[in-house]
Amino acid sequence: MSVTPLVASETSLARTTSPSVSALISALDDLARVQRESAARIARDLDLPRAALGMLRMLDRCGSVQVSDIAAMLRVDLSVASRQVSHLVDDGLARRTVDDDDRRARTVELTEAGRHVMRRSDEIVHRISSELFASWTDDEIDEATQQVTRVTAAVADGLTTPTTPLAPADPATSKEHHTA
Repeated sequence: MSVTPLVASETSLARTTSPSVSALISALDDLARVQRESAARIARDLDLPRAALGMLRMLDRCGSVQVSDIAAMLRVDLSVASRQVSHLVDDGLARRTVDDDDRRARTVELTEAGRHVMRRSDEIVHRISSELFASWTDDEIDEATQQVTRVTAAVADGLTTPTTPLAPADPATSKEHHTA
């Protein structure tokens, strides 16, 4: 699959960041777009909604977890996570259980059917990855992994400890500007 980078117009971001940072952000936008497209393709092949695939992957990696932890890991609202869990439970891919440590808490885990879907997903991802990165050396894959991990950590850290407001007020739309 060929990626056509989106051409960025001159935005406030482009005017206030270095060309290297702007290029990185553009590359990350492109990566996010093709990742969503790839996930949608895999989900279609498995006859699942894309959101279900992400939650199944997380449950496969983490094992039995509480819905609040799912929401935190997926960075979604608790109501969104709960609704997605309900769909997985209804489809027989996950089950709710009572937490042995805290009888009030409910945990979620994959069923055998959910684990089967994840094995099929892993096979598809492995096949696609083998094709996509066939010309890459192990060193190139290792370097890319390190850099993606570094970018992910920087962005995640920035989300949890923002130093400036994420959306500065626009003077043209602020309440102070519209006073009579």
